[in-house]
Amino acid sequence: MSKVVLEAGNKAPTFSLSDKDGNTVSLSDFTGTKVIIYFYPAASTPGCTTQACDFRDNMASLTSAGYVVLGVSKDDLPALQKFATNENLAFPLLSDKDLTVHHAYGAFGEKSMYGETVNGVLRSTFVVDESGNLEHALYNVKATGHVAGLRKKLGLDH
Repeated sequence: MSKVVLEAGNKAPTFSLSDKDGNTVSLSDFTGTKVIIYFYPAASTPGCTTQACDFRDNMASLTSAGYVVLGVSKDDLPALQKFATNENLAFPLLSDKDLTVHHAYGAFGEKSMYGETVNGVLRSTFVVDESGNLEHALYNVKATGHVAGLRKKLGLDH
């Protein structure tokens, strides 16, 4: 199976996933809205907690600029509930246990971990415009400082 690599201008792959409370959230729910979708390896791990809290701490400015944030991982719902509660995350955390959406976005594949090549979740962020097209497709982002860099790309650092 060849790996998908999305680029700005591509149509964002549609999806419907369960949020931490078992509600179905679909990309189509946000038509007419700008959406930031970020894929992270595992809830409640140090890097993913740093990244999620960074989004949380920047939520007011992202929301006021018209963005909705969706976090996607392969975690089950209880793990997402615990993560959201422990870190006070008010944005949707979505479960993609079978990795279908990860694969559609090219957010799963070979990566280097502790010097070994392994298959796993690639920390990635996608910005979808109001029409469902990708404005940005960012692969292998760093957990720390990512939201600041993203804010710059989106022109939100004034």
